[in-house]
Amino acid sequence: MSEEPTDRTAALPTIGLDGPIDPATDGVSFHTRKWVKPEDLNANGTLFGGSLLRWIDEQAAIYAIIQLGNHRSVTKLISEINFVSSAEQGDMIEMGLKATRFGSTSLTMRAEVRNMITRQVILTIEKIVFVSLGPDGKPVPHGYTDITYHRDRLPVQNRG
Repeated sequence: MSEEPTDRTAALPTIGLDGPIDPATDGVSFHTRKWVKPEDLNANGTLFGGSLLRWIDEQAAIYAIIQLGNHRSVTKLISEINFVSSAEQGDMIEMGLKATRFGSTSLTMRAEVRNMITRQVILTIEKIVFVSLGPDGKPVPHGYTDITYHRDRLPVQNRG
């Protein structure tokens, strides 16, 4: 009979800008994880900010497409990015997004990235805005005012 492995990091707090973060109340509604590999490093041997921003933009796009129900959702704005710590090769990071506002054609969200090994916050972005576009490339109302936690808005129309 083998024992279940214990999570040796479970008791460690996640450290945010203002101290420990309680994952149950951190207000993040979409999480994804990445493993930091050699191709993700900068000349200092730490996670390259450009790689991290690419991952965030991609995950934010997926989140926006689901929330807005439109595969033609595009990045409109990314506010100030606050890098507060880093990650090294082999670290695992967790990216969290939370919808903070629905406009008539847009969705605004907040992002936070944490190093799962050190439990440190790597960066925060207070405002990422995505806009829902029509086939003509112009903003189109999406009609939503609240977050969905289901895939009921996932676009299924022919993209031809």
